[in-house]
Amino acid sequence: MFTYYLDLALRSLKRNRMLTALMVLAIAVGIGASMTTLTVTHLLSGDPLPGRSQHIFYPQVDASPAGYSKSGPLDMLDYRSAVDLWSAHRADRQALMAGSEVKVRAPDTTLPPLMVPMLATTSDFFAMFQVPFQYGTAWTAADAASRARVAVISSDLNDRLFGGADSVGKTLRLKDSDVRIVGVMKKWRPSPLFYDVRAGRFAEGQTSSFYGKPEDVFMPFFSGLDVNDGNFWQFTCWGSVPRPGHLQDAPCVWVGLWVQLDDAAKVADYRAFIANYAQQQKQLGRFATTQTRMPGLMEWLVFNHVVPSDVKLQTWLAFAFLAICLFNMIGLLLAKFLRRSSEIGVRRALGASRGAVFAQCLVEAGMVGLVGGIGGWLLTLLGLWLVRRQPVEYADLAHLDPGMFGLTFALAVAASLLAGLLPALRASRIAPALQLKTL
Repeated sequence: MFTYYLDLALRSLKRNRMLTALMVLAIAVGIGASMTTLTVTHLLSGDPLPGRSQHIFYPQVDASPAGYSKSGPLDMLDYRSAVDLWSAHRADRQALMAGSEVKVRAPDTTLPPLMVPMLATTSDFFAMFQVPFQYGTAWTAADAASRARVAVISSDLNDRLFGGADSVGKTLRLKDSDVRIVGVMKKWRPSPLFYDVRAGRFAEGQTSSFYGKPEDVFMPFFSGLDVNDGNFWQFTCWGSVPRPGHLQDAPCVWVGLWVQLDDAAKVADYRAFIANYAQQQKQLGRFATTQTRMPGLMEWLVFNHVVPSDVKLQTWLAFAFLAICLFNMIGLLLAKFLRRSSEIGVRRALGASRGAVFAQCLVEAGMVGLVGGIGGWLLTLLGLWLVRRQPVEYADLAHLDPGMFGLTFALAVAASLLAGLLPALRASRIAPALQLKTL
């Protein structure tokens, strides 16, 4: 029976090509606009660590003076608190991190020095965040303990300095120090840049986006502090900094700490641990408050409003436009079905039930949605191409993945079926006797 309905739908759509084209266009334009913005929103708000994010947490304690932070702990940690929590080794994995910019050059090349972002972190960073390697590996615990001058570099920096060749074992000049390369990452572009998500990263007075690229140089935390001392970014300070960039003893927060906790018992234990730590520090007079927080990765992204507000607004506007397109399609389908009242009356008189007429009309609406989905898919590709030409940091992320490709057609068919409900219901209630009298 479904094949029969398809045949009837095809005949009907071919009979009035102009009306069919208008309906397909209405669906295609609405789907193209909505799926373009929905795809961007999906890319910007997705889970950056699928299957693992529920085990990743961001502990916070507050070392600021009384009354300084009224909305909970500051988004980063002071140096002493961060190192204290990390040194306790209470998590399955843990990563300290602090960002800066560093001057880098390759002594074996004639290329001029580059200023690139550097992250001083601990070796668990790479395993905890599933960073892929093209050459070599992360540094070892022994390297970190001995404050070895070693580094992992990004594939982008490797391409610029070494033409993409295996550079493991080669030397970089970072600021005034020689550093040995132990690993080169593969292309890695987490979206958002979750490990660096705070209320904003400050570098030279500017706030970076949550959708920039990862750093180009990664060094062991304490080695990195030695090599690039004086250049680390302070997040916020509640007192004067005697020497800007030299922050170990400064009244500032500037270090992040991420931990991996593999079960609920460990999560509860770590929450108790940071609460006890805050209480102890208050008793020692170093903390003015015992407030703590330990959001999970996805909770932290939501807390920081990582999806740009203009993207959210564009998504709502696009779906409002889709709704307008659907109302237009409803009107076109009503006109189309009611113009066939005589044909439908004959079918009813020959024994077709209301349900059969209703199903036939929905099949026809679904076919319009399927063809409109193809048009919507093409318009979505065009829309994403235009997004990639925009001067925003997330522009190069705008691509249609398989899931969103399937959703494009599912949404087109669902929208056309929804638009076809009222016209199909009206058509199924046409009285056959009245139509036969007019023949």
